Parts: sequence; C-alpha cells; structure tokens
Amino acid sequence: MGVNRTEGDDERVADTDPAPPVETPGDNRTGDDLLSALEAVLMVAAAPVGVDEFARVTGEPSHRVRSALEHLKADYDGVTGNTGAPPRQLTEPGYDGRSATHTHRENDLPAAPRVRGFELREVAGGWRIYARSDHAQLVTDFVVEGSSSRLSQAALETLAVVAYLQPVSRSRVSAIRGVNVDGVVRTLVQRGLLTAWERDEASGSVLYSTTPLFLEKLGLGSLDELPDIAPLLPGTDQLDDIED
Repeated sequence: MGVNRTEGDDERVADTDPAPPVETPGDNRTGDDLLSALEAVLMVAAAPVGVDEFARVTGEPSHRVRSALEHLKADYDGVTGNTGAPPRQLTEPGYDGRSATHTHRENDLPAAPRVRGFELREVAGGWRIYARSDHAQLVTDFVVEGSSSRLSQAALETLAVVAYLQPVSRSRVSAIRGVNVDGVVRTLVQRGLLTAWERDEASGSVLYSTTPLFLEKLGLGSLDELPDIAPLLPGTDQLDDIED
C-alpha cells in the first residue's frame, strides 16, 4: 500500500537523518590509537613536529598522519568529536556528585561539540598544541603571577647576599656564592627585586641593591629590620680580599 507524503514530510525526514560520521584514519593502528599516539607526542613537544617525524615515530604513512592531525584540529575546534562537557546535572547548584541514580540523558549534553581551551596549529612546518588565543590574557596573567611568586634556591641565596651587603657588584656576589650569578641577577632585576644602584668608582662595576618591592614582599619597613646574620657571614677582612 502506498503512503501519501508531502514535500514537508520529506524535509522533516531529511532533518532527522543522522549526519555522516567523520572519517577517522584507520589502517595499521586503529583510528583512536593513532589519535592518542599523536596527542601523546604533542603533549611533550617543545617545538612544532612535522608530519614526517610523526610518521617515523608512529610507523604510519604521512598521508594518514596528516589526516589524523586534521581530525584532531577539528575536534579541538568543536567541529567534530565529543562534547567534552559534563552532563548538565553536574553543573546544577546543589548537586554534590554522589547521586547513585544519576544517568546520562541525551538532553543532559550540550547541543554542539565544545571548543577546547587549546588548539592545534600548523606552524613553522610542523604541528603543535597552543593555548587558544581567546584566553591569551588569562594565560599571561597566570604565567606572570606564577613566575613572580616562586624563586629558585639560587635566586633566594643571591637575593640574601645583596640584601645584606648592598650595594654590591655581581662579581662579589659570585665570589661569595662560588658560582656565576649573572643570569640570576638579571632575573631578579626583571622581577623588580633588585636594581642597578650605581657604578663603583674604582672598578667601574655596576653595584646592585634591593628595591621597595623587596621590602614589601618581606613585609619590612626598612632594611634595618632584616634579621641579624652577621655571625654567619665572612669577616670584613675576608671580603676585602675579594677583587671585583
């Protein structure tokens, strides 16, 4: 028996047809295995990695590697793949995550794939993962705050020597610490904890001293409030023997 169908019926049927699946590479390795392998390398790459290098590492042909990289790029850009978002119920106020009866429902998930906070770019003849440019300021603030809040042991030791002997030259600090401190001093200057105070008239060496920011970070009103560590430092007769 025939069924009468209108043009509108055809349009509704077409609208409900599932979209064709995105082709995932899959010859030697499975598609998921190749994608995972590429992601693992991308996570540790310090520079863009070329398709040929990926092919060498994975043992896959270059054309298949490129196809997989394009697939990952589209996935991260929210064009294909999983939504990457938790079910809506998990983000509702008051939900503590301990409900044993919670089940995933189709309407719990976002309507479209989620754009990731990172992206895969093809640059300088290779591929590398970068933080998405939309979040550039947020990432910059995080990196700057993190780098300025933690100092290495070498930086702390150098800062202590300058704090107690200022104004003092880098060569004298190096002699006291027994290592070259040029790079450490530059870092401390960049972070605003040290400043070039003046030049020594005799040697022409730049003399460094601490800054108001140094006192602020230590919660001190002046250098006079620094703890007395004179017994732990070399005597003045020993310091005089150190040539700038």
